[in-house]
Parts: sequence; structure tokens; C-alpha cells
Amino acid sequence: MRIENCFFCSRPTYPSKGITFVRNDAKAFRFCRSKCQRAFTKKRQARKVKWTKISRQHAGKEMQVDRTLQFAARRNVPTRYNRQLMAQTLHAMERVEEIRARRERVFYKKRMAGNRERETAENFKLVSENEHLLPRELRENADAKVADVEPAKTKVFKTERRKLRARVDGGVEEVVEGMDMD
Repeated sequence: MRIENCFFCSRPTYPSKGITFVRNDAKAFRFCRSKCQRAFTKKRQARKVKWTKISRQHAGKEMQVDRTLQFAARRNVPTRYNRQLMAQTLHAMERVEEIRARRERVFYKKRMAGNRERETAENFKLVSENEHLLPRELRENADAKVADVEPAKTKVFKTERRKLRARVDGGVEEVVEGMDMD
């Protein structure tokens, strides 16, 4: 069973599913659904359509260069059945899938690494701009607290993470969280 990729969005297209368009020069285009086929017919570029895989790669949201992705390449060489070779192949497939999952997790963590500092800076800016909404007892000391407390320095790839958490009574406490890693 050959699973081909959609010509437009690169999703897997299973046999007897999707739409096949054959041009006059005998080039065949496989589409996973009518949405992709309509976009192709309207001569849209897949790079500019946000929901396609190539667009996500250009935006830095998908892994582009990873050797584990090459294992999914099509191979048309038939081999004679060998029980030991089949067992080794299945074991290798599981191992490649583990490696791919781990690399995807690390890629996601690297991509999201700066978000916590950015959010903390935005939160401090929001508090400083909207001091008039705070209760009176917190409003008097808000300038000193915002100046004293800086965003927590977080290390994404360590086993623990330190955060500063604001309490309701106006104080600030430091929290250490554990993090699971492979």
C-alpha cells in the first residue's frame, strides 16, 4: 500500500481517498481533499496559504531539516521476505519514531523558549499602565514593587525552573518547579 503526499498541503493521501488530477502532459497531482484541489485550481501558492506544511516550515513552526524525516521517503526496491530482517526493520522503525518524537519536543521547547520572559514583561507593563484599577493599599506601593521585582530568569532545559509569583496580599514569593525531560 503506497501512501502518497498531497501535492498542495503535504498531508498523507491514502489509496482510494482524495482526488487525482491528471494534466494534459500526463503529470498526476494527488490531493487529500477538495479544499486542496480548489486552491490548486485557483493557482494559489502553498507557501502563502497558512494551513499548509510548507507555509508552516517557512514560518519556523515545523521542523525542516531532520534526518528522521528522510526515512519516510519512498523506496521501490522489493526485497525477499526474511524474518530476521523484518524484526530488525520493525525495531528500527520504533527507534526512529522515538528519536523523532524527542526531537519534535526539543524543537517545540526551543521555539517557545522566549515566551515566558515576553509574557512577564507584558504583564509588568500592563500593571504599570493600569495602576488606577488596583486596590488602594496595593496602588501606593505598586511603583516600588514593579521596580524591585524583575522577570524571573528561567532556564528551559534544566530539571527545575524558578518563577516569581505575586501574592494577593501584595508580596512576592519564589516558586521552584520540577520539569520532566528525556
